[in-house]
Order: sequence, then structure tokens, then C-alpha cells
Amino acid sequence: MTTGLLHRPAGTLATRDADAHLTPDDAGWAYSGLDVITLAAGASRPLVTGGAEFAVLPLSGSVIVEVGAHRYVLEGRDSVFTRVTDWAYLPIDTDARLSTMTGCEIALPSARATRRFDPAWMPAASVSIEIRGAGPATRQVNNFMSPEVFDGADKLMCVELLTPDGNWSSYPPHRHDGLDVGDGSTCVVNNEEIYFFRIGRTGRRAPSAEGFGMHRTYTVDGEIDANVVVRDGDVFLVPRGYHGPCIAAPGYPMYYLNVLAGPGGERSMAFCDDPTHHWVRDAWATMATDPRVPMTGIDEPQPDRPDDRPKDHV
Repeated sequence: MTTGLLHRPAGTLATRDADAHLTPDDAGWAYSGLDVITLAAGASRPLVTGGAEFAVLPLSGSVIVEVGAHRYVLEGRDSVFTRVTDWAYLPIDTDARLSTMTGCEIALPSARATRRFDPAWMPAASVSIEIRGAGPATRQVNNFMSPEVFDGADKLMCVELLTPDGNWSSYPPHRHDGLDVGDGSTCVVNNEEIYFFRIGRTGRRAPSAEGFGMHRTYTVDGEIDANVVVRDGDVFLVPRGYHGPCIAAPGYPMYYLNVLAGPGGERSMAFCDDPTHHWVRDAWATMATDPRVPMTGIDEPQPDRPDDRPKDHV
């Protein structure tokens, strides 16, 4: 499988109505999808879920979700690098309307599903923030729709990752597929995964057009061996195989939204490490976590300011 089919740079998934539009058919698999849309101040848009369930996740700005008799006001954020956000869940066979007073950008992760659950509004205070890894592999996980935190969905699972500039995340490399790849690892799930990247810049709140990071996905049989530069707004598809690390370049913190879904009867984000690199986890026991993490919480940070850290003139 060529890297070009897996790496979708920013703009290549754009349509007249969306900044990015990816269906399972577009991805070449069965379940996971993603839309990213922008609404101008005062604008609204219908969302008909059909045979898919959706999360409504503000990336910037705030969103009003109207579904049946419910009206959910999602308090958003200036950007993904400033705070955790409210979000909403929309089940299959639902007619909803999204609107905004001040303008917004919204991620709409989705998964084809068969069981219908109730719509739900989830406040930012309900999001479980986890610090994972240690040393230069410290990162933040916002478990807003992991199975352990939210059980009101059929297939869809989502989390947000924030990585300080210079750090590695999605490490050690791991996979979510149940294939027997012959390396002794055993994984009990078979999930398709989407990575949606936002790249920041140290000392600023907004995403960075000039920023970049790195991402790796590979399989034992060598059919997939992708080492790509990722930029703000890029999408990467992981149909199978080990993925990681995601590396945030110095000066450019990294965010990514993970969207997972698969055929299992019970939602699970179980994974298995590449056995070659599993030992790294044991090394973390003697390392401190990066004090820059957590990078975000419920409260907004102070307004933009120049980066006033000491400069390295070497």
C-alpha cells in the first residue's frame, strides 16, 4: 500500500462544504470516517447521520447542536492548544443542526454503526486528562470518548493527543489490529484508525502553517513503510500495522485527534506494542514526566504573547 493512499495532506480531502471529508469508502475500509467543517459567524448547517454515529468536537469556537427536543450549547475553545472542550454525541438515524454565533471549526469523527443510542452532551469537566509516558516521550491524552469514559456509543472511539514541542508520542510503536503478524504479539481488537493533525507554535495559541512534525506507520511484512512529514490539517490513515512515533519538531507542539472503529462487539482501544521496542516502557519508571504536561485543561491560558524563554544562540 503506497504512502500516498494513507497520507492525505491538508486540502486534499476538501470539498465545497468541508475542509476535510473522509468516508469509510474513501479510506478503503469499513467503519471509521471524519469530517472537518468551518462555520462563519451566525451560520448553521444540517447534519443527517444516516447509518453512522458522530461526535461533535469544537476545534475552535463554540457550537450549538439542536437534535430533537434537545439544544446543546458546546462551550469550545480558541484552539486545540488552549483548553479541553465540551462535545456532543449523535447516534445513527438522527437529524441535527449545527450553528454558531461567533464562528467555529468543528471535527466530526464518525463510525458506521447498527445500534442506536441516545444523543448526549458532555461538558469539558467530564473529559479525563491522562499524562502518558515520561521524559521526552511525555504526552497528554484527553480521553473524551474512550470506552472507559463514555459508554453511550456503538462503534465510535475518539481521543485527543497533545505533545510538547520536541517530544515523541504514540510510542513505543503499537497496533490495534488482531492479525497474526508472526512476531509473537497478540492484539484482541481490529480497529481502523484516523489521525488528524494540528501543529502549533511555541508561545502562540493558534495553529501554525509553517510548523511540522513526523509520523511513522509500518507493517512486519513491509507492505506499509511510511515515514512522513505531517503539517497542520493533515490526515493519516492506519488500516493495520504498527504506528508511531509521532514526533513534534522543536518549536512546534503537536495535536492529533484519533478516530477508531472496528467490527468487535465491544468497543475497545486495546493495543499491542512492537515487541522490539516494548522495553522502553520499563525505562520510564526511572524518568520524570515533562513538566510542560498537561498542556491544556478546562481553563483558558493567558492571551497570545511572544515566546519569552531564553534563546539558544549556539
